[in-house]
Amino acid sequence: MIKDEVKIEIAKLKEKGIESTLAVVIVGDDPASRSYVNSKKKTCSEVGINSIEYALDSTTTQEDLENLIERLNQDPKINGILVQLPLPNGLDEARVCKKILPQKDVDGFHPMNVGMLTTGIDFEYSIKPCTPFGVIELLKRENIEIRGKHAVVIGRSNIVGKPLALLLLRENATVTICHSHTKNLKEICKTADILVAAVGKPKFVTADMVKEGAVVIDVGINRDETSKKIVGDVDFEVVKEVASYITPVPGGVGPMTVAMLMKNTLFATLLQNGLL
Repeated sequence: MIKDEVKIEIAKLKEKGIESTLAVVIVGDDPASRSYVNSKKKTCSEVGINSIEYALDSTTTQEDLENLIERLNQDPKINGILVQLPLPNGLDEARVCKKILPQKDVDGFHPMNVGMLTTGIDFEYSIKPCTPFGVIELLKRENIEIRGKHAVVIGRSNIVGKPLALLLLRENATVTICHSHTKNLKEICKTADILVAAVGKPKFVTADMVKEGAVVIDVGINRDETSKKIVGDVDFEVVKEVASYITPVPGGVGPMTVAMLMKNTLFATLLQNGLL
């Protein structure tokens, strides 16, 4: 498991007198954000990473938030900075992402990290977005061949769709990105060897969109209006009969994302201590 691997490496750093610390910033009282933050702090504790929470009121100004980030940027004891998104209305998420130092940007959202991912220049020193990075890691650990496969990604967000397409390209897949304006979506999806759903619509992907034997990765986290349960973007019960491999929701990509955050925090610590 990735968490176990990170735990071993963090212990080795501690033997050298190096602590790894993640600063988690949450603004407002959104219940989902609070749940995510608690999960991340719990996982930090499990692997030996220090976590410090900065809980700010929903009335926090852009200036106050950026001043906090600047302090964390300058603090040598802070290795990773995570600002839990979405932010309350009135706060500029793009400006916040740009404010975090690239080498402390454990979400992988800073334009410099995105640029390294896009161009491949200094790729090995870039911090990759947790969810797309986690999907690639998941495929590799399940021994699913990516090279030469047709990968279809439904969704073009900066957080998942775009970076995942770039990472799949780097693994030598042939990649198609679909979105709300895509024509013949079902037909395109049916050509996928690897189908990734990152569209944010509950049970959007149905069995008639999936090729027999395809690998289906469900990135969605939605609340079903009827059952009130957490469901993915894939209609799991019907699609599992067609797919050769499918990730569940909850489970699957969600825990992998948190594990990759731990891996990114470790990576950031190594980077800042000249150990890469």
